[in-house]
Amino acid sequence: MPEDLVYVNHGLTGRNRERPGLNQALAACRAGDTLVVTKLDRLARSLPDARDIVEDLTKRNIKLSLGGSIHDPTGPVGQLLFNVLAMVAEFESDLIRARTRGGMQIAKAKGRLRGKQPKLSPAQEKHLVALHRGGQHTSAEIAELFGVARSTVYRIIQRSH
Repeated sequence: MPEDLVYVNHGLTGRNRERPGLNQALAACRAGDTLVVTKLDRLARSLPDARDIVEDLTKRNIKLSLGGSIHDPTGPVGQLLFNVLAMVAEFESDLIRARTRGGMQIAKAKGRLRGKQPKLSPAQEKHLVALHRGGQHTSAEIAELFGVARSTVYRIIQRSH
């Protein structure tokens, strides 16, 4: 398969339907084409989402290949199998989300979930604010001196007021 016909989404999780790779793949499909997807959960994030996509593909006379086998949504057996696969994919997604939330709660209770760590220590922040108030250096110079972005300098100065 030519690489220009492979569409991928990187770094997108959750139930977001707005996925550029999916949108490009659906837009590139023409009547008589076959959309190939490795797994159903790569195509849709929920049962209603899956149904909508397959309904659109069917209306446009586009076949869907899931994991190597062609899906036929026109018959009752094809609809049943598709709905079962979509429900299992949604169930797996829900399990992953529940496990993630549970793991985060446990980590938080143990004091291990702290979020993004500050760029500078409290002593460094105090020094940064003192340099800024001294008026001898620009924000860009202070940022370079501490090895941080100017936005970090602005944020620390704002917090100190």
